Amino acid sequence: NISFTQQAFALVSMAAELVQDQLSVTRRVGETVSISCTGVDDCDNNYIYWYQKKETFTLILGVNRYKGNVNSEFNHPQKKDFSAVRKQNGCELVIIKISPSHSASYYCSSSEFEKYLVFGSGTKLYVTDEQVLKPVVSVYPAATKAKLKGKNFLLCVASDMSPRLVQFYWTRRKENGPLVELPPGEGEQLELGESGSIVAIREVDQDALHSYKYSCHVKHEWGTVKAPVEQGDEDSVCPAVVQLHGKEDSLICFVFQRF
Repeated sequence: NISFTQQAFALVSMAAELVQDQLSVTRRVGETVSISCTGVDDCDNNYIYWYQKKETFTLILGVNRYKGNVNSEFNHPQKKDFSAVRKQNGCELVIIKISPSHSASYYCSSSEFEKYLVFGSGTKLYVTDEQVLKPVVSVYPAATKAKLKGKNFLLCVASDMSPRLVQFYWTRRKENGPLVELPPGEGEQLELGESGSIVAIREVDQDALHSYKYSCHVKHEWGTVKAPVEQGDEDSVCPAVVQLHGKEDSLICFVFQRF
């Protein structure tokens, strides 16, 4: 007999994943935008639904993933502005002649096992005349009070990008070894007010820090920017101090060499 634990593991292993690769999309007023969602063939619902999120989630429409017909009878105040197109293993939400009122985040959704809602990660739409600018990315070993307790931190700083929405992930490799993407670990992400920079902090084991070459990757609408860890003097005097949530152990000093 199959145990409950085995059944639960099987359900998790079979879990569908809706993929929205576009972190953000920037368009001017009057242009047309398409927002994609893939992975729908792993869902058992006939329909894929699209939601708009401003302060709350509002259902826009549903599209039949087999026939492609669209149901937009959900009383969204701008429902006439939206349509959808069926694609292989996915669909696209289309907005024609966008206006500032369309600025929002958009999520695709479906259900699995006829019970559980599955959502994509979301795509943020910016309606602006501003150009998309590549992030400038730097990585630093951090000098911290926590280091006295055997902890080490890496700081990844993304700045000068437009729009400002970014996503961080880390990789590491030994010499001549394969590149390995690290799972989300302990750390925090924060914005530095006036500088407009966004910082991701990664806690790293001291032995691993010397055994592996670490790199930070910043995903952005422009593309993904990679920066390796730059070795430097961690004990240098820091002109800027960042304190996270008032925790003394998280007091991190680092030098913004660019500013």
